[in-house]
Amino acid sequence: MKIAILSNGTGNYSTKRLKEVAIARGHEVKVIKYRDCYASIEKNNQTVSYRGEDLSKFDAIIPRIASHMTKYGTAIVRQLEMQGVYAISSSIAITRSRDKLRSMQLLAKAGVGIPKTVFSRNSADIDDLIDKLGGTPVIIKLARGTHGNGVVLAESKKAAKSVLQAFYLTNEDGTNVLIQEFIKESAGTDIRAFVVGGRVVASMKRQSLDDDFRSNLHKGGEGTIVKLTDEERKMAIKAAKAMGLHVAGVDLMRSANGPLVLEVNASPGFGIEKITGRDVATPIIEYVERNAKRRNKKDSVGA
Repeated sequence: MKIAILSNGTGNYSTKRLKEVAIARGHEVKVIKYRDCYASIEKNNQTVSYRGEDLSKFDAIIPRIASHMTKYGTAIVRQLEMQGVYAISSSIAITRSRDKLRSMQLLAKAGVGIPKTVFSRNSADIDDLIDKLGGTPVIIKLARGTHGNGVVLAESKKAAKSVLQAFYLTNEDGTNVLIQEFIKESAGTDIRAFVVGGRVVASMKRQSLDDDFRSNLHKGGEGTIVKLTDEERKMAIKAAKAMGLHVAGVDLMRSANGPLVLEVNASPGFGIEKITGRDVATPIIEYVERNAKRRNKKDSVGA
């Protein structure tokens, strides 16, 4: 099978692991820097090229799209999908997972537990919004932030109003700002469940090393092995399905009212392998092997 890994970070651990496993299993693999791809669009003849090579000849692609390249990266994935190339992560699923507001709406619709969330473009409503969440402190997020960026803890209504006004001022294009309840019992701690093909293949707990309420490894958080409860495992799988993702990093927190999903990542890092000793690259390649010949399935999420 000819497999293309769409990744600008050719030296990334995740990219190396996917290539290593695929080659070991007898596949022909090429890492494609999607930022250097170009698409030609015309009636009955749509192509994607990379350094003069037509990418439609690949049997499958594994998108590893960076958050800051979402629009361009998913456009390339979509063009290849239209040519009939199998993508383990669809362009629409990647796009929807990158929008925190859209994700929260879909997760809630699917019956997945999430922190209570409100959104508004009017900072004058802050008192009412915060009351709906049970008071301060609250978490304020940019809908398209990533790796813990664009996330602020507001300890008081005054602080929340100042943060909201700053976010609205710097995001005049209409970027949504979410306000969420603060789960004090999980401050600085969350769980990453790595889901492939409807099953959890690895899980870890992430803990901040200082007073930061964010536990992202990119922010200096520390990862340790954790055993999921049956409820957490089922919720992680349900969350990935709600996003239409076959490969996902589902971030959960343990609250007094049970597990809550914070985010679903379409291109989860493989640092979880180093922390847990679990192989996540092989299940991904195995999933491609089982499904590539079936081609792309119709997206059934509906939004």
